[in-house]
Amino acid sequence: MFKLFRFVGKYWKFCLIAPLIMIGEVIADLFQPTLMATIIDQGVANGDIPLILTTGLKMLGISLLGAVCGMGCTIMSGIASMGFGTNLRSAIFNKVQTFSFKEIDQFKTSSLITRLTNDITQIQNMLRMGLSMVVRTPFLCIGGIVMSASISPKLSLIFVVAMPLIFALSSITMKRANPLFKVMQKKIDRVNTVMRENLLGMKVVKAFVGQERERERFGEANEDLMSSSMKAMFTISMMWPIVSLFMGMAIVALFWFGGNLVIVGELESGQIMAFMSYMMQALFSLMSVAMIAMNFSRAEASAQRLNEVLETESSIVDPASPKPYKEISVEFENVFFRYNESDPGYVLRNINFKAEKGETVGIIGGTGSGKSTFISLIPRLYDVTKGAVKIGGIDVRDMSIDDLREHIGVVLQESVLFYGSVEENLRWGDEYATEADLDKAAEAAQAAEFLNNLPEKYDALVEQRGKNFSGGQKQRLSIARTFVKKPDILILDDSMSAVDTATEAKIQKALREREQDGIVFVIAQRVSAIADADKIIVLDDGAISAVGTHKELLKTSEIYRSIAVSQLGEEVLSNVG
Repeated sequence: MFKLFRFVGKYWKFCLIAPLIMIGEVIADLFQPTLMATIIDQGVANGDIPLILTTGLKMLGISLLGAVCGMGCTIMSGIASMGFGTNLRSAIFNKVQTFSFKEIDQFKTSSLITRLTNDITQIQNMLRMGLSMVVRTPFLCIGGIVMSASISPKLSLIFVVAMPLIFALSSITMKRANPLFKVMQKKIDRVNTVMRENLLGMKVVKAFVGQERERERFGEANEDLMSSSMKAMFTISMMWPIVSLFMGMAIVALFWFGGNLVIVGELESGQIMAFMSYMMQALFSLMSVAMIAMNFSRAEASAQRLNEVLETESSIVDPASPKPYKEISVEFENVFFRYNESDPGYVLRNINFKAEKGETVGIIGGTGSGKSTFISLIPRLYDVTKGAVKIGGIDVRDMSIDDLREHIGVVLQESVLFYGSVEENLRWGDEYATEADLDKAAEAAQAAEFLNNLPEKYDALVEQRGKNFSGGQKQRLSIARTFVKKPDILILDDSMSAVDTATEAKIQKALREREQDGIVFVIAQRVSAIADADKIIVLDDGAISAVGTHKELLKTSEIYRSIAVSQLGEEVLSNVG
């Protein structure tokens, strides 16, 4: 966990000041029993009222000083822990931004959310508690023992028996609790996964009347979390009764042996009371150490999960000497790809293809044929396993990632819009775009029609995930956002599936007008969306089955012909010469 403390950053001063202030409270606590003994043994025993009042005022003043120091420590440790949490959360978030799709798939979205929230909170709380206890606990414990020994070395032997027992019990508990807390954090991941899937798929759940099924699924994950939490908490909670038993036995021993010492005249009543106060301070401090140890155990489990993120390096990184982006052409040379080295087969096999500037390339194939994976290799969302993807004759792995992606625009299958205004979403394409640029992009994407009907137009609010827009409207806004970017290479991954055929035809016309400026890749399930493409790639089970124009493929590709006939009817073949 100490690896993470580097994220304290500029808040290190508060981390230093908080324990120093706590020394004042510790000193105040250690003075009180001695003053109390003075009141009992000298003031009350001799009827010395002035001494009682004077000593009482001293106790009150010291208590106020201790309270001020305690409050100061709480404030300083709070500032330090909040600042530390902010820095750590930013570091984790920034690290996640560097990950490729491979690492995102590895960690899972719900787990990353848990790490950014729950796990960081555990570390935050540990730091806040540690800053206040790091001085108070050991100083109060040692101070209590020293002051007790100064009163009666004989009675101090009680510590020799009680403290090792409490320390051993704390160590055993911490050792057993640590793996249980690791399991518990994973169960929290599972609950978050189920909850996230349910909230995002709420329309599907209701459409299929699946509320009861989802309740059972969530209930199972929730019960699993409760079971894991109870095991961890039970392990911890079992310690407290045993520690309380040890402390009770220590108090009984104190009064038994201390009473005998009072009877024989070796100690006075006030000294016994002071000794008991010091003993309770020391033993409670040791209990605090146990409590810190257990919280440390839980925080350690979270720290390991956070370090796992921080120490994971992206599989996609910039080259040491990146080559500049050049003229537009996209070439696949003997490309093989699989998501993990352990996978038995390749998702893409022996892909060889080249697209030149000014061409529109259609990609079609059955479900699972590798269409989306194919286009994901161009902007390096994934890296090829074997072979090379080249742009302008340069391997994309030899180019700067930012430079590469700056020239590529991707409209994914799922239209992702962000909370904010329509304008803010469109400016993801180019934050410096003029309103004329936005108008042109919206017009080309056929989004202007419904935007112009909105009273706020570009200022209209886009709710979370764009739920206040229809599927077709979200797709058109996503396309417009990419048009604003004006990329050299435009990739549309089945991004017109929710628009009607008339709108699709208008968007295709806009695409043809920009062909001369770059390359367009269109993945589609509908033949009509790619019929006018210069080249059409037919993918089948991760391999290129055929390449050609619409008319050529109707003659030469059985797969393409069967897709076309199933969608357009037998009459499509009548146009084949």
